[in-house]
Amino acid sequence: MITQYKTVYCGGEAEIIEKKSRFIATVLPIKSEDEAIGFIEAMKKKYWNATHNCFAYVLGEHFQIQRCSDDGEPSGTAGKPMLDVLLGEEIHDVAVVVTRYFGGTLLGTGGLVRAYSGSVKEGLAASKVITKMHGQQLLVQTDYTGLGKIQYILGQRGLKILNSVYTDKVELDVLLPEDAIQAVIAEITEGTNGQAVLELQKECYFADIDGEVQILED
Repeated sequence: MITQYKTVYCGGEAEIIEKKSRFIATVLPIKSEDEAIGFIEAMKKKYWNATHNCFAYVLGEHFQIQRCSDDGEPSGTAGKPMLDVLLGEEIHDVAVVVTRYFGGTLLGTGGLVRAYSGSVKEGLAASKVITKMHGQQLLVQTDYTGLGKIQYILGQRGLKILNSVYTDKVELDVLLPEDAIQAVIAEITEGTNGQAVLELQKECYFADIDGEVQILED
């Protein structure tokens, strides 16, 4: 299992013009090949009068599934450059369709490669790309004397508190990345002289989305 990877949280759309040809990139996060195929078919129906609807998509922790299509463009000028952008950006589980409306001027092999790869880059820029991290929720119970030290430790590592409950003691719910779990537990234990009660909760994936840490589905 990879502990963190980039993916698309919310797809987007972008358009570029090259010598009067319109290139419209539509990006969508996917969880299966069936979803990718359904998305591609939907784009072909939406842009039924377009000259080409080229696509590329990747799936799997190690990009095990990679598919692309030139959809009638000269071989290697559309689908492969699109796929190369997704792989180069190391973005997982995503599909993109680039729709072309021919503008009357041939772009040549190099021009097509630049237009299709550029369209994908613009489509990704219009999407919300996140870093999805695997980790665990940690429940921390402490008295008020240990709170400041715990907050300092979490702040130094940029770890955000999901939830806080203040009664005669303090309970903090914290999300820890996989590679930080043991170190954080050790630091809190040492920093509070073993007074804090630490309990690991469920494993999960999470990401920082617009400055807010959110738990995500697998």
